[in-house]
Amino acid sequence: MISPPERRELIRKENTKLSLTRQCKRLKISRSSIYYSPVGVNAETLKLMHEIDRVFTKYPFFGSHQIAAYLPQSGFSAGRHRVRRLMNIMGLQAIYKGPNTSKKPPQHRIYPYLLRKLAIMRPNQVRCSDITYIPVKKGFLYLVAIMDWATRKVLTWRLSNTLDASCCVEASEDATARYGKPAIMNTDQGSQYTGAEGITTLTKADIKISMDGRGQYLDNILIERLWQSLKQEAVFLIEIKNGF
Repeated sequence: MISPPERRELIRKENTKLSLTRQCKRLKISRSSIYYSPVGVNAETLKLMHEIDRVFTKYPFFGSHQIAAYLPQSGFSAGRHRVRRLMNIMGLQAIYKGPNTSKKPPQHRIYPYLLRKLAIMRPNQVRCSDITYIPVKKGFLYLVAIMDWATRKVLTWRLSNTLDASCCVEASEDATARYGKPAIMNTDQGSQYTGAEGITTLTKADIKISMDGRGQYLDNILIERLWQSLKQEAVFLIEIKNGF
């Protein structure tokens, strides 16, 4: 039996006859798993990014201005604009409501939040999904998880070194294949979820789409608590070498 890491070594990105997706399907491995290599960023910037993640995990209501002011307490220094740029790369956004300074493409529809005052009593009634930044030794990765709202069980997860939608779509499809489809999927308003690929996947499966209000982290509180626990109880305590 060939192990998954050995199967990943058989992938040939330069193969013009078979796409990466078809190669992964034939080898029975996750497409996102071939992207285990961390993103290349210089060491000093990585240390700063990891520290920003620590501060943001502790104070999710901090924006770039507050984080820049807080960093000297742990021996780091960076201007607000640099912190904001790095937070964008990391996919971090403060939970408070702010001015709408970045408009999404018109084709990216924002769906209403469907969970307010909804009694969630059974598995597969509502699922939620989110992405978080994961520091590794020489870079960073992004982790997406699919969670059942009623049982609070993580149904499936994926690691990627990009913030594109394919990793989210793959995780959602895997959860549906394993556990059946939910009535509702709740996410934030990130482009990975509002883009055509993510929306089409859910609408084709006849799954209702729910999205958090802008800056309303409490709308997806269960998965936000998961990220906080994961980082404080595991990620921040050990040095993760790579995606494996």
